[in-house]
Amino acid sequence: MYKTILLPVDLSAPTSWTKALPTALQLGGEGVVLHVVTVLPDFGMSVVSGFFKEGFEKGALQEVGEKLKTWVNENVPDSVTVHPHVLHGRIYDEILRAADKLSVDAIVLASHTPELADYLLGPNAARVVRHAKQSVFVVRGE
Repeated sequence: MYKTILLPVDLSAPTSWTKALPTALQLGGEGVVLHVVTVLPDFGMSVVSGFFKEGFEKGALQEVGEKLKTWVNENVPDSVTVHPHVLHGRIYDEILRAADKLSVDAIVLASHTPELADYLLGPNAARVVRHAKQSVFVVRGE
């Protein structure tokens, strides 16, 4: 059994968690500690940052944090110890960094069926699988 699991979710894409959450709970069993992370892109490093008002990023992080807490309350059983985390930056980098920092035993994440673009660009799930020090479980979505 895995006692500490990292579950990356995209709050705007239910396919990122509809199958991954039950899988994480099953892998962890009773007493699992679940770290749920969502990653907001880092606007400060992008060319488009000039189009946003000052303070936008901070406000966006707070708003996503509230949405993540609501998601946890609505989707994770009360019997599970869960810690929500809002990160920002490159998705795969932040997932890997969080997994190391939080000393998780495993990462459970969703991935869609590969398409041609995935082979050319490399999806976040593939990068996490390739570089993670922890066991990674990829759950195929719809």
